[in-house]
Formats: sequence, structure tokens, C-alpha cells
Amino acid sequence: MENDISALVTVDWLAHNLGSLGLTILDASFHLPAAGRDDRAEYEAAHIPGARFLDLASLTDKASPVPAALPSPPQLAERLAGLGWSKGDRIVIYDDSAVKTSARAWFALKAHGIDEVAILDGGLAQWRAKGCALESGAPDSAPAKPSALDAPQRVVTKSDVLEIIASGSDQILDARSADRVFGTGVDPVHGGQNGRIPGARNVPFGEVFTADGTFKSPDELRTLFEKAGIDLEKPIVTTCGSGVTAAVLLFALHLAGVEMSRLYDGSWQEWSADPALPKLQGPEK
Repeated sequence: MENDISALVTVDWLAHNLGSLGLTILDASFHLPAAGRDDRAEYEAAHIPGARFLDLASLTDKASPVPAALPSPPQLAERLAGLGWSKGDRIVIYDDSAVKTSARAWFALKAHGIDEVAILDGGLAQWRAKGCALESGAPDSAPAKPSALDAPQRVVTKSDVLEIIASGSDQILDARSADRVFGTGVDPVHGGQNGRIPGARNVPFGEVFTADGTFKSPDELRTLFEKAGIDLEKPIVTTCGSGVTAAVLLFALHLAGVEMSRLYDGSWQEWSADPALPKLQGPEK
């Protein structure tokens, strides 16, 4: 395999390195209910050769009070081992989802101390657009021995966010569309009311991509965040509806060279459901 893996790999790089020893490819697609799509069925119909289905939708800690929480270390370790991953193997993640779920998988792995992990730029759509081979079926994986993983880092709780609001220690950046962040009425994705955490800035996650679904350049990303009022030299907490597209912003910040960033995993789904927490609705004044 050529060189060390970077955070973002191209279709050409992955096509050249298919079948390399120590490379694990994971399909991290999952879809919002409104999409009416079956992620596993689509994987079995067509996926990148050698890719394993991560089943990201089920990879949540059911024992946590946080809705759709990041997996526990043992849960993630068992899932990866069952897909044939051993500690030290390199991982490339892709998806075919409108909400770019590769970033959620990338963050889950990085938060648990897995460093050799990258996202396929443009995902399955770019792979198809370049005419690369696909395979079907559900290939068997030779299970590996589960590796001990770290407790998740760079994750904040709602009590942490309350302290941030009081102290102003971190900037809060919301990845949802502006109509959900600054509007009123019912949230069309998770139910409950539209609105935002007090002080939150907004960069809709789709704005970090070019027209073909690949990520913008680091300079373009820095400009995007700065135009939204974000100081890239100060800590940032990203949020969204349920912690998925917030991870897209974390990955984009990583590409832009910003590492002082954390995820509010409960996000608006948890925050809006608690009547004791402060909330804002409507346009900024």
C-alpha cells in the first residue's frame, strides 16, 4: 500500500489499493426514515469490492440516556472484530447517504482511539461516477480478536453545554439547515420544535461540499467557517439534530486544520426534549 493513509482518500487511491493487506473498507451508509431506503439491502445489491457493512444505524449505546449515543468501547470493538478488523489495520469509510454518514463513523472510530481511518471523498457516488467495479452479496468476514479501545474522547454532554453557555468557553456550531435552526414550528426530521441552543452559529453541513459531493479545499472550508462567525483559534462544539451531521462539520474542521473541536452527541434531539434547558427560536436579533 502506498504511503500512510490520510484523512481523505480519492477514488483513484482506493481503486489502486483495493485488496491491500491490512486495509479494511467499511460501508457506513444509513438513511433517515423519510428517505425510504434500506441501507443493508442497497449494500448487498452493490458495494465497493471487499467492503464490509458497518450497520452504523445499529451502532449506538442503548444503555446511554443520550438518544442514538456513540457506541461503547466494547460494542465498537466487537463490531469491528466481527468485520475482520484488527488493531493496526487501516480503515477507509464510505457511504451513499444524503446525510453523509461516513463522518459519523469516522468520528466514532477516532473518538475511541483508532487513528488510521479515512473517508472516501465523494463516497459511493464518486466511485460509480468513475466507472469503478462493484460487487454484490454479503461476503463472509473472518472474525478477528476484539481490540481494547479507549473511552470516547472529544464528546460533550448537555451539562457541559450548559456550562459552555454560562462561561462562553466554546463556540457552538449547528450543522442543521437554517430553517430548522432559526425557524419556528415543528422540526421536520426529529419532531419537537425547531430552534437552537443559545449562542449557536450555523453552517449547514451541505455547504462543506462541492457540487460533485467531494469536500471543499481546506482554504475554502476555513473561509466558510469564518464567514459564519467562527473563530478557528478558539474551541468549537458542533451540534445538529442527533449527532450525525455535526460529525460532518468536525471532519471538515479537521480538513481545515482545526482540532480544538468536540461533538455534542445528544444534539438538538436531546436538548429540545428537556423543558428545563434554555432555547431560542426565530431569526437572530
